[in-house]
Amino acid sequence: MKNTEELTKRLGVDIDAETLRLALTHRSYAYEHGGIPTNERLEFLGDSILGFSVTDALFRDHPDLSEGELAKRRSAVVSTRALAGIARDLGLGQYILLGQGEKLTNGRDKASILADTTEAIIGAVYLTNGIEAARAMVMRLIGPLLADTEALGAGTDWKTSIQEIAAARKLGDIEYQVSGSGPDHARSFEAVLVIGGRPYGSGTGHSKKEAEQEAAAASWKLLRSAEERAAARTDTGLADTVRSSAAAPASQAAER
Repeated sequence: MKNTEELTKRLGVDIDAETLRLALTHRSYAYEHGGIPTNERLEFLGDSILGFSVTDALFRDHPDLSEGELAKRRSAVVSTRALAGIARDLGLGQYILLGQGEKLTNGRDKASILADTTEAIIGAVYLTNGIEAARAMVMRLIGPLLADTEALGAGTDWKTSIQEIAAARKLGDIEYQVSGSGPDHARSFEAVLVIGGRPYGSGTGHSKKEAEQEAAAASWKLLRSAEERAAARTDTGLADTVRSSAAAPASQAAER
């Protein structure tokens, strides 16, 4: 297994070597090595700690939100897509122990494997260091997602969110242009989201659905960024108008 010192440094916590190895052991590797234990029990444990930590943070930080809105935000943060994104930022895929079949199909970048291993790592941190250390690590990893309230809402289903924003702005019909490449055992897809005949964001994935979700997410962020820039220009123009209006009486007074 690759040296994990850099991984634990990125995680910001020490993990018992044997427990960490177990957390990184995918069932495909275990099957090819005589049925050794897999990371699935740790994944089960980490999933519960993750869910509780996120629920507690949302409950305490947002006393004004309804149960339904809290549940929606929690769902976005603990989703496979969100956890896989965190795993990619950590470079987790390169440390996972995989069987030959998963290696050939680019298993180190599969969202489901990355998300499950992230949960197993959380479970490993709990067993080695206790609940407070595990919760602290969860919040370090999840904190940026929790802070982005708009993306939290949209992230539960990017395709639905992009439909809503396109309809609200009357941008036109939505179309996903998807192309595939690579051999059957390692197929990858690229999707480009076209709205009203204009291309917006693109995304890649191991399935058409994953590529389309990535394209929708990229497009949503582009549209939100454009909206923020427009709002900033409006605020600047309004401030200039206010300053001009305030300066005019003073100028007239000076002339008198």
